[in-house]
Formats: sequence, C-alpha cells, structure tokens
Amino acid sequence: MGQALLAYMAIVSIVLLVMMGMDKSKAKKHEWRIAERTLFTLAIAGGAVGGVLGMYLFRHKTRHNSFAFGFPLLAAIQIFILVQIW
Repeated sequence: MGQALLAYMAIVSIVLLVMMGMDKSKAKKHEWRIAERTLFTLAIAGGAVGGVLGMYLFRHKTRHNSFAFGFPLLAAIQIFILVQIW
C-alpha cells in the first residue's frame, strides 16, 4: 500500500509542478491562467510537494498567503501520512 501511495503522490506532484510552470509562463504572457482552485485541488489530492517545488522553482504564487502557507502545510501533512503508512 505504501508503494502505491508513494507512486500516486509522485505522479500528482509532477502534474502540479508542471501546471505551476505553465501558469507562471501564461502569467508572464498575460494569457489565460490556470484557476487557483485547480492548483489547490491537485495539492489536496496528494500533489502538495510538487506544488511547493513549483512555487519556489518558478517563483510563482509565493506572495499569496494561501499558497505560501497552505502548500507547505499540506505537503507536511501528506509526507507525515506517507511515513505513517510506510
């Protein structure tokens, strides 16, 4: 069960990381953006680690308190759960 959860979280994290990069690129070009709700949904669904990496790798959404505190908190909770199951 632990390996399946780890694989799931890794996939969702990679998807969120890519989406954060895409959203940053679109923001620079003043194009249509990915909804914050979508980013948070993926973070809650297990991709918070990728969201945190994306925030700091792309310097994106770091000034939004809901992201700056929410993503790391979700990531910590998800890592804790993963360690407990493993």
